[in-house]
Amino acid sequence: MDHKALFDHSTLICSKNITNLYSTSFSLGIKTFDKKFHLPIYGIYGFVRYADEIVDTFHEYDKKALLAEFKKETYQAIERKLSLNPVLHAFQLIVNEYNIGLDLIEAFLKSMEMDLYDIEYNNDLYNEYIYGSAEVVGLMCLRVFCKNNESQYQSLVPSARALGAAFQKINFLRDIKSDYQERGRTYFPDLDFKNFSNEDKIKIELDIKADFDKGFEGIKMLPKGAKLGVYVAYIYYLQLFKKIKELPASRISEERIRVPDFQKISLLIQSYFRFQLNAI
Repeated sequence: MDHKALFDHSTLICSKNITNLYSTSFSLGIKTFDKKFHLPIYGIYGFVRYADEIVDTFHEYDKKALLAEFKKETYQAIERKLSLNPVLHAFQLIVNEYNIGLDLIEAFLKSMEMDLYDIEYNNDLYNEYIYGSAEVVGLMCLRVFCKNNESQYQSLVPSARALGAAFQKINFLRDIKSDYQERGRTYFPDLDFKNFSNEDKIKIELDIKADFDKGFEGIKMLPKGAKLGVYVAYIYYLQLFKKIKELPASRISEERIRVPDFQKISLLIQSYFRFQLNAI
């Protein structure tokens, strides 16, 4: 391996380490992909994770300036095909190899920027935020899964977007308390957190169910090497969704619902056997 290849590989390993440290469930899911997809998906996750850290974590710094610098350096890395920031270098490798559109990156960074402001979300802003923060991340991954097969990619775009939207809306429900109390955010349109009712919750759940159903249809059409990994993520979020549905709105407003790690392992094993039996 020459030194440039070694540098490239080392930056992808940095993104792999970031993924493993930040997300147990996502790391488990990636391990079920065909090995050729591992490093590219790590490269995408590392970029997304660090952008999210800017807006959610560094409260003692000028987050607007940090995000603007990150955005500028991202585009420079993609154009130059090199960055000394390992996360951005790994990401540009994937962007350039898999032809990930700048429009997807721009939409993602726009949603991150939206988190820097106090926004009262209406339907249009809600949909814009979900598209940029979640749907386009799924589309970036889909570019990797469908490399050089444009017709396959285009056919799977609607279901990939629906699945990303379902995941994000479940995150919103799970984190509704912390988003409001720690960050002053309520993403759901026209929702008053202080008067969050069971009726509000049911309306949101019906919307999520429609996205889930549409997303699952796409999973069945994914390339074989990607199908199990996406299915594992689907099953994990489905389990989280079931737990949330069983609880009243008052409980969701008081605590963060989660799926224990041992149950994630169990869901992974069950998903693997269903996959082996061609039941997906």
